[in-house]
Amino acid sequence: MLALGGQGGGVLTKWLVDTAEANGYLAQSTYIAGVAQRTGATVYCIEMFPADVAASIGKQPVFTPYPIPGDVDLVIAGEMAETGRAIEKGFVTPNVTTLIASSHRVYSVAEKSAMGDGILDQSIVAEVAASASKRFVCFDMQAAADEAGSVISSVLLGAIAATGALPFDRGAFEATIRGSGRAVEANLRGFALGFEGASRDTPLAAAPAEELPMATPEGVNGEALAARIAAELPKSVQAIALLGALRALDYQDASYADSYLDRVRDIASVDADAGGEHRAFALTAEVARQLALQMCYEDTIRVADLKTRRDRMRRVREQLAVHEDQPVRVVEYFHPRLEEVCDTLPAALGGFVSRSSGVQKLLAPFFRKGRTVATTSIGGFLLLYLLAKLQRFRRGTFRFGRQQAFIREWLDRIAAAAHEDYDYALSIAHCIEIVKGYGDTYARGLSRYRSMIDAVGRAATSDRAQTVRRLHRAALADEQGRAFSDALLELEAAR
Repeated sequence: MLALGGQGGGVLTKWLVDTAEANGYLAQSTYIAGVAQRTGATVYCIEMFPADVAASIGKQPVFTPYPIPGDVDLVIAGEMAETGRAIEKGFVTPNVTTLIASSHRVYSVAEKSAMGDGILDQSIVAEVAASASKRFVCFDMQAAADEAGSVISSVLLGAIAATGALPFDRGAFEATIRGSGRAVEANLRGFALGFEGASRDTPLAAAPAEELPMATPEGVNGEALAARIAAELPKSVQAIALLGALRALDYQDASYADSYLDRVRDIASVDADAGGEHRAFALTAEVARQLALQMCYEDTIRVADLKTRRDRMRRVREQLAVHEDQPVRVVEYFHPRLEEVCDTLPAALGGFVSRSSGVQKLLAPFFRKGRTVATTSIGGFLLLYLLAKLQRFRRGTFRFGRQQAFIREWLDRIAAAAHEDYDYALSIAHCIEIVKGYGDTYARGLSRYRSMIDAVGRAATSDRAQTVRRLHRAALADEQGRAFSDALLELEAAR
């Protein structure tokens, strides 16, 4: 079994061992802990042997401390990416292994920090899992756990019981849950949903492509934005534009959301002149998506705002399944660099500090180590709450000025390119996705974007769209930038 922190892997292991021992089996469990909750799952190994057989031959079985590839009857993965890990480790064998997995995702650090869309395509994993195992049972077990008010371990146990992979009936597993004496009713509900889900299991398939639903605006400002979008923008881009406008409204204010729509409207006009109507205004849609992300960039003010929102604490309490009268302590880890602090300072002061090596050397020791802040304490909450209130002064910060200049440069480049080559303009609009985040991630993405634009500017006009796409793929290929450097060298050598 491969389980992440908080999924109850230890509890599920004990349930399985207790069930085996209560039904005439000798059992042993071992585990190898993962590095952290999402950089590596804990691998549990359970082995069991009939006690009466051992007694008849007068010998005790010797159990393995670790699962042996090719000889595992049942593999359980508490999350879809861990299904891939189990297959990669060789635990899953055709005609031998029953594979049970939850189709939900808990994104890894690598996925979240990727320069582009680093999210694993789980349909590929599901396809491989179905062919690599004797039987593959997969559905969203986390959703079932949420419905039952339990932890996913109870749903996994129900799925195990339904497959018949272990020599115990449903009643034996339910008796174990009752015997544990902990959250019995909730765990039995989760068990029942897991049993039902596995009994009707169907192969996991890629979700069909759906049209982006229109967001529901709230309040006077939201409704005004929706009305403006309906009046000024092509129908094919209205859904994405409304999402972007509402994001800008939440990020800053109504004026900022209007400036977002001003920019999208201007690009829509350029798009129409370039024949975009015949392409469903693809350029406008891509600009609307990327512009919202660039205008709502991540800074210390935004992070503090999100950390102190009431709905976040509500989600934390729901995920922990705590009662109203139970206290919860949340400790946040922060490691702002001097660069992030400069970004939040007034433009003149931030620019001065960023340009002065002497001042940076003096201040650097204060930002070498990260620090923790308990947002459930009065002091910790007030610290972030007051930082979030600097939102009204964001327009005067050092980062805001630089970001707006960068956005104007990007939009001007798209408008100029659209008149000569629509595909080239579309590729420029899309490649900006590598400029995101903050700190090293932001600096790395910005550097590659500027290198990309410089290199493309020296390419033949007819090859520019293809060149941008090739360099874009290379920029996303690895964090170190080796593929991107090789692509740039190859481009220079071809001239």
